[in-house]
Amino acid sequence: MAKLTKKQKEAASKVDKNKLYSLKDASALIKVLSSAKFDESVDIAVRLGVDPRKANQMVRGVVTLPHGTGKDVRVLALVTPDKEEEARAAGADHVGLDDYLQKIKDGWTDIDVIITMPAVMGKLGPLGRILGPRGLMPNPKTGTVTMDVAKAVEEVKAGKIDFKVDKTGIVHAGIGKVSFDADKIYDNAHEIIQTLIKMKPTAAKGVYVKSIYLSSTMSPAIALDPKAV
Repeated sequence: MAKLTKKQKEAASKVDKNKLYSLKDASALIKVLSSAKFDESVDIAVRLGVDPRKANQMVRGVVTLPHGTGKDVRVLALVTPDKEEEARAAGADHVGLDDYLQKIKDGWTDIDVIITMPAVMGKLGPLGRILGPRGLMPNPKTGTVTMDVAKAVEEVKAGKIDFKVDKTGIVHAGIGKVSFDADKIYDNAHEIIQTLIKMKPTAAKGVYVKSIYLSSTMSPAIALDPKAV
């Protein structure tokens, strides 16, 4: 087991492992725990009482964080020529089609989100083995396959993220930076938690939100009280 550094020990001493924090308190504490020289990301992990192996218990969706992610999201718009100017005007970092499909085929994936059109999806199929594992494959359910390319680009740039429960029943998401005000961290975390609650599958039985943890890149995780969010 790796030894904790002096700063890690100091941060760990500030978190009561036997306590469940309110989201308000955790949002303030996460800033106190930050000690890195860079702007750490703030992440949330929500364990749900679902069985992801069953289609009727899969939890997947999108949420627009009120204060964005604090990250400059790199967007590639794979569109036909008539949609290129629209995508550029909306803020897409890369715009094109066949040339970018070839770049991806050659191994280029230096992007965060791909937005495309229904007519183009057929061309992306062969690239599934490259894009899928990286979470880059566009999906109509997350709004990344649409005819309204401009709106999709603007939403992603403004803080729209997609999430999906993993095989262990946990939803992980980046919700901001430690440089955010505590209130902004709270707002973003509250938004995704409430979105998950609204998406509870009817087939899910028993306790739905089992646990919630808030952490930053270098900090210990803070356990939240699911009833105090």
